[in-house]
Amino acid sequence: MSDPEVEQVDVRQADVEQADGEHREGVRALDGFFAALGDDDAGELYDRAPCGYLSTTPDGTIIKVNQTLLALTGYSRADLVERRRFADLLSRGGQMYHETHYAPMLRMHGVAREIALTIVRKDGSRLPALVNSVLERDAAGAPRVVRTAVFDATQRREYERELLAAKERAERSEARASALARTLQQTLIPPAPPVVPHLDVAAGYRPAGDGSQVGGDFYDVFQVGVDDWVVVIGDVCGKGAEAAVVTALARYTLRAAAVEHPQPSEALRLLNEVLQRQGTARFCTVAALRLRRFRGGWSAVVACGGHAPPLLRDVDGGVRTIGRPGSLLGVVDEPELHDVDFALGPGQSLLLFTDGVTEARNGAEFYGDSRVEVLAAGPHDTAGSLAGSLLADVLSFQSGQARDDIAVVVLRVPPPPDPAALAHGQSA
Repeated sequence: MSDPEVEQVDVRQADVEQADGEHREGVRALDGFFAALGDDDAGELYDRAPCGYLSTTPDGTIIKVNQTLLALTGYSRADLVERRRFADLLSRGGQMYHETHYAPMLRMHGVAREIALTIVRKDGSRLPALVNSVLERDAAGAPRVVRTAVFDATQRREYERELLAAKERAERSEARASALARTLQQTLIPPAPPVVPHLDVAAGYRPAGDGSQVGGDFYDVFQVGVDDWVVVIGDVCGKGAEAAVVTALARYTLRAAAVEHPQPSEALRLLNEVLQRQGTARFCTVAALRLRRFRGGWSAVVACGGHAPPLLRDVDGGVRTIGRPGSLLGVVDEPELHDVDFALGPGQSLLLFTDGVTEARNGAEFYGDSRVEVLAAGPHDTAGSLAGSLLADVLSFQSGQARDDIAVVVLRVPPPPDPAALAHGQSA
């Protein structure tokens, strides 16, 4: 009973010997070619050329071959000359291509260049080849002879396979990264703002481009006590996985800090320290807002770390900035941060947004602060109508393609019921 391992070793050894023999044959052909080149021997130059040569009749019958082609295929001259057609040396697929494309092209144009074909050697092994052919005609224009050069394309074919495999791996990796980005983005942005009693809350988010990369914009609305809420909106510089790590770090650090630090500036200072300790090159901007309900409205405190201050829309449609600018977070050890107190009363709205709004571009023109203020001053009955209108207008300004992430949060205190409407309802 034979040993499979011994047989496998024998097969490998045979493959090595065959490859070694083909290599030695190729070296001898090149040596012969260069020797003939020095002597200007035309016959030797043809026979020992670095590529295979053959001549055929118009119907493809082989009438002449050089030694290099014989070395490449393993045939002898007696095997080929006047006994086989060129198409007989090709694989089954190559024969079909020869009849349907290669031969008609040659007859029509008189030349065929860099055609990739597979030649079947005498021992049944396959040789990837690039083939160039020229059809010569006689004085009357009738086909006389076809001259063909055959180049060994083994290494090129291996390179192409490796390139294709690398491309497929890159596409799979990109698809996985895109899926991960979408999943990660969903974890960083709340699917919908929470329901806050006595406060109308709406938000909008749009990632840049096709959304295949994780953006740095984020917002959060969460409760820390009875009638005590925190709203944050921020922007981490850059995109991708590293930016996502900082985004998640910022969001959850602020959630934890808000429990221990009632002032927004203190929560932002803690986030700055965490970013400094993290050693990341990424910085971020954040606007943090603390809301506590009293009577018919809300008392609020806002602090801005490098972020645009929010806009307050009054009942009469007037719009003004609330808060003071502060330092970027994650850049300096002692950032400049300020808490600003204000009241958010019935009928008033507060608009928070990232720089994807004001820095949206249409050619060389920016969307700008003035457009935001004009839109905010318009009639809006709900927080959702203001958030939706702003997001839609910014996208329209950019022809529907967001060039940067956009995040918008709107808080609105509902106005008190109209006494006349109540009286009409009761009488009805």
